Amino acid sequence: MLRQLARFAATSLILWVGCGPPPLASEPAPRPEGAAGVSSILFESSAERQKPMTRRLDLRETVHGRSVADPYRWLEKSDDPEVASWVEGQNRELGAYLDRIPARAALRSRLEELLTIGEESLPTVKRTAKGTLRYFHTRRDGHQNQPVLWVRDGLNGPDRSLLDPNAMSADGTTSLDWYQPSNDGALLAYGASEGGSEESTLRVRDVTTGRDLPDQITRARYSSVCWLPGGKRFYYSRFPAKGSVPAGEEKYHRTIFEHELGRSPDADPQVFKAKVFTDFPSCAISPNGRWLVMRVHQGWSKSSLFIADTRDKQLGWKEITEGQDNVYDPLPLDDVLWVRTNEGAPRYALYAVDPKKPERQHWRKVIAEHREDVLTDFNVIGGELLVAYTHEVVSRLERFDRNGKSKGKVDLPTLGNSSGFAGLHDDTQAFFDFESFVTPPSIRRLDLASGKTDVWKEVKASIPTGEFTVTARKAKSKDGTLIPYLMVHKKGAALGSGNNPTLLYGYGGFNVSLLPRFSRSTYAFLERGGVSVQANLRGGGEFGEDWHRAGQLEKKQNVFDDFIAVAEDLIQTKVTRPERLAIHGRSNGGLLVAATVVQRPDLFAAAVSGVPLTDMLRYHHFQIAKLWIPEYGSAEDPKQFEWLHAYSPYHHVRDKTAYPAVLLMTAESDTRVDPMHARKMAAALQHAQSSRRPILLRSEIRAGHGAGKPISKIADEYADLFAFVLSELGAD
Repeated sequence: MLRQLARFAATSLILWVGCGPPPLASEPAPRPEGAAGVSSILFESSAERQKPMTRRLDLRETVHGRSVADPYRWLEKSDDPEVASWVEGQNRELGAYLDRIPARAALRSRLEELLTIGEESLPTVKRTAKGTLRYFHTRRDGHQNQPVLWVRDGLNGPDRSLLDPNAMSADGTTSLDWYQPSNDGALLAYGASEGGSEESTLRVRDVTTGRDLPDQITRARYSSVCWLPGGKRFYYSRFPAKGSVPAGEEKYHRTIFEHELGRSPDADPQVFKAKVFTDFPSCAISPNGRWLVMRVHQGWSKSSLFIADTRDKQLGWKEITEGQDNVYDPLPLDDVLWVRTNEGAPRYALYAVDPKKPERQHWRKVIAEHREDVLTDFNVIGGELLVAYTHEVVSRLERFDRNGKSKGKVDLPTLGNSSGFAGLHDDTQAFFDFESFVTPPSIRRLDLASGKTDVWKEVKASIPTGEFTVTARKAKSKDGTLIPYLMVHKKGAALGSGNNPTLLYGYGGFNVSLLPRFSRSTYAFLERGGVSVQANLRGGGEFGEDWHRAGQLEKKQNVFDDFIAVAEDLIQTKVTRPERLAIHGRSNGGLLVAATVVQRPDLFAAAVSGVPLTDMLRYHHFQIAKLWIPEYGSAEDPKQFEWLHAYSPYHHVRDKTAYPAVLLMTAESDTRVDPMHARKMAAALQHAQSSRRPILLRSEIRAGHGAGKPISKIADEYADLFAFVLSELGAD
């Protein structure tokens, strides 16, 4: 339940849209003919290739007593025509490189086939005024670019299309960002955006007629919506209008308002505002509409809870976690507020709170912290506590009564990943999802009375998944910490040959856990004999808050050490060798890859850094990056500057160094990680490169950070990615 809500309400807080080797990505920008307009790029002739050389500034600043060079600051200006010309030139260089790889066309064709394997989501269940259960769920079939929102009445009733983003734009780049049905399922609040911008407008759709009401609320990026009973009013989050806050802060100051259908949003009263403009409130409400709870995110290691009784028109807010430095996840019901927290429990515990007496001294611990497993998610359905745990980087599910007594585990098909349970608190059935590296996603129904499960929805895949298997290992990091990693490969692969083309993926941050996922695109690599590796680095949430905190702020170097340790273990155990090893990561994982490139350029042959952060001294000045200061720190603080400067990839590129082949991927419409990071890093590496390995930049014009990408764009990006990797590993 909590992880499902977080996918919509808190997605703009995190740097990733998909926490494993991502199934969604962007396409390359158009490759213009000719070389006109490339005034910012010179080309140094070489017997091997043309090496792009970018204009450098003689720019140095003294920051906290240290001299810091920034020769490519001019590349920060996305709206500068010179920067646009430079980006076009970089895309032409990439196009020329890819055109020389024969396997690229076959990879593109195979990826398009793989990506027709559909998607299914957990249902959101509501009870209509007539007592019928109504199910809302998304599905993407075949060549559809975007998942469609479907609705059905009754468990086995027919599905009907309620909202089809594919019909909203010719190029398939309009996406459904989030949705929230009213309590009776009669109305649907939703947000859609274009071009990967994630800048959605809140609209309300009549579920019966399929038509939108006149209400429209702008600046509703990943809005948190809480409907009141009766379907006439709801609480929602909205960002400020331009000019109403200091310039540059329009992407902060998220505030909660109350909307009544038919009323102008300009007249909506404000009901909650966080104390600090970078704090991020989201709402939750009890089914009877009485108890309204605000969870205020203050980074990824701290949140605060506030509760109010909506019968009080003044909404007298009471903070119930004051003075605490922990994470709190609320689920309010009519008679009890359930709270998952890591307070005194790094692997999380579950408490019951009387909303009439919510003070901390009255909380009752119902499920204590597990000694080995992390309590990652819970829901209350049919009077039971249904809990998802992470055990050794795979999921397990368990049932409890409301007093915390176990009623037994819920069987899963194999070792894999489930995000938890969905359903109504007063129903007798629950739904949960499941997938693994070699098991396509399915939605399963649990009958709480009989304990039996059956498949409600499943994704059909033509891939012979039985030909592949998973191997689990651990590597010893620099400080002795054991780092788990999972390898997916063909059965019978010669893992001790030292010759396998291997792609190592990592993330390591923001409390994000990398669990086994069914990555359609990865099979294009596996079918060609590749070994796909997923590393569970510190900074993630796989082993609780201690594991997370061991990879953030002043301890961020641990994440890079962990990644390097896994790479070294793959070489020492002869799974591969440096000439056959590539690394990959996106967003915070793109930072991971960039840092590893400059710290250990000898360790691998190729690196793919997607939508990365690379300038850690200036990152907080761009897009929504001030939200990430609790995770990384800020260079404005002298002590934190030292942490950041110690690993900031852009500032550690060294002249005349033999770097591996590097492909940096970005998108000009990214509203999370500014594309200036990839541009500056590409220019710096191209200037410094002493080997014949290419340094390439891929910039897509009409695309964002990763959400809502149509399959045509996904196929293009991954064809480029795998063509690059296989070519540089000599396996194309």
